[in-house]
Amino acid sequence: MSLLVDTTYRTDADELMDDFTIQGPMLNDALDKLATINKFLGGNAVTINGLKTLLKHHPKETPITIIDLGCGGGDILRAIADYGNTEGYQFNLIGIDANKNATAYAKTLSSTYKNIEFLDVDVFSESFKQMQYDVAISTLFLHHFKEQELNELLKHLLETAMIGVVVNDLHRHRLAYYLFKMITIPVQNKMIIEDGLTSVLRGFKRKELVALASHLNSKYQLKWKWAFRYQWILKRN
Repeated sequence: MSLLVDTTYRTDADELMDDFTIQGPMLNDALDKLATINKFLGGNAVTINGLKTLLKHHPKETPITIIDLGCGGGDILRAIADYGNTEGYQFNLIGIDANKNATAYAKTLSSTYKNIEFLDVDVFSESFKQMQYDVAISTLFLHHFKEQELNELLKHLLETAMIGVVVNDLHRHRLAYYLFKMITIPVQNKMIIEDGLTSVLRGFKRKELVALASHLNSKYQLKWKWAFRYQWILKRN
């Protein structure tokens, strides 16, 4: 019997973060530390590089509405806003999260950014389905859902997003699991440690993302990025 973690199949285990009623210091501390870890492991760069690729031939003077699914504390949107300002884009940025406590904290952290707003909306709700946007960003978000939900959500995103979708999510791998264990040794936050390890086990193998793409009417680009991330760019046909 192997003592190593089994990554053959995606786990169905829940994460603490899946409880949308979580609030207070533990949530805020988790969001802060996750932002730091994500930046340290190059996660922000994966998303922004994907956005750069998607917008390569798009005129900068044309306003672009970008939504960030499962935005948490809004760190990715602030990084995108900074990138847009540097490159001369006209970005209108909207953070989406079903936890109203997360969006409230994100608003506080993003108060100096005039082109960012946050909405507490469930991505499977009717109100979300009525939204209009050019690009959907998903960073460490898709792994929270099962295959049927993923198919439903991705199909809707590609039918609605006028330009396309940028996905940055986890590669389910033993090394990723133990790497996360190692780097979180000094982290004193139960939510980050437990959810992080579960997230890796809810992540994807390349063949699973390819299978999802086969159900979508979309051109796509799928690349592996450090540290154990998949950058998945889907373009509207």
